[in-house]
Amino acid sequence: MQISRQQLVESGASEHHSVAGRLSRLDRFLPVWILAAMAAGLLLGRFVPGLPAALDAVRIGSVSLPIAIGLLVMMYPVLAKVRYDETRRVTADRRLMGLSLALNWVVGPAVMFTLAWLALPDLPEYRTGLIIVGLARCIAMVLIWNDLACGDRETAAVLVAVNSVFQVIAFSALGWFYLQVLPGWLGLSTTSADFSFRAIFVSVLVFLGVPLVAGFGTRTFGERAKGREWYEQRFLPRIGPLALYGLLFTIVVLFALQGNQITSRPWDVARIALPLVAYFAVMWLGGLLLSRAVGLDYAHSATVAFTAAGNNFELAIAVAIGTFGVTSGQALAGVVGPLIEVPVLVGLVYVALWLAPTLFPHDDPTVPR
Repeated sequence: MQISRQQLVESGASEHHSVAGRLSRLDRFLPVWILAAMAAGLLLGRFVPGLPAALDAVRIGSVSLPIAIGLLVMMYPVLAKVRYDETRRVTADRRLMGLSLALNWVVGPAVMFTLAWLALPDLPEYRTGLIIVGLARCIAMVLIWNDLACGDRETAAVLVAVNSVFQVIAFSALGWFYLQVLPGWLGLSTTSADFSFRAIFVSVLVFLGVPLVAGFGTRTFGERAKGREWYEQRFLPRIGPLALYGLLFTIVVLFALQGNQITSRPWDVARIALPLVAYFAVMWLGGLLLSRAVGLDYAHSATVAFTAAGNNFELAIAVAIGTFGVTSGQALAGVVGPLIEVPVLVGLVYVALWLAPTLFPHDDPTVPR
């Protein structure tokens, strides 16, 4: 998604004018397409007998094959856009790397733990599910939100890769700490959980490793064969729409699989949704403002903010189902995660572009990155 320079110039002095008014029709109504996909999935799962079982019949690790395919299609165009020869500058920025690591692996889990206990003190299964969601840092859809918000692609690719490594190494230890150790210190009830290292590793391998290799290979061979100008001006626009199609397909399948659970327990969904909305808002706004405070520009600040706010719901659902069962409250909390995350983070894309002229007056978020 890019806003043309001509559109920006024509807006003249109205620099603070609504960004949505300057988007193409397709981009302007992206929330509508996403909400429609969510509704379609819920209705299909609720009223088409046997569809959830059919969609879930073949799995990669603990994740449905159709969801895996949708995520791969969604992520490939975004990772094909990354200029991998520029990623070294990201790792050299200690402010950015340190802030992102702290937000993702210190602040994020602690914020979710706090909100889960405050909002669901009487519902231990849902509370545990939310804590697991907070531990599963985003390695997939954040690339889409970052691209839509005109964040820095190279930074997003590096931060997602770092999150993936930390996910494999730290997820089980953090789960033990937040479900058993910390509640014990605070005099709260504890939860026993045995997380599957295999489920975590397969999630990272499939949802990041495969599209990352494909995107890197396409960029490398495409530029060698035709040059960077051809690759970025002709090839990338052709594959770009695949990201949106993959996103919508993934949403339909995900909600078709869990439609019955969601629609049969609306009050429980509402209870789970409240701390999730607070979590996404706190993490995103905190990430954006802290990034600005340490001197990062708009593109890098947006990337840090979306990376901090997003979660790997595929992993959270897989872990919850594998540990507590498909009909458990923990699994329902994991399923509600994307139900809330998708529309909220799409909305935050528009908020980011709207705030850009105010918070970052010297940056132009519409410059291609």
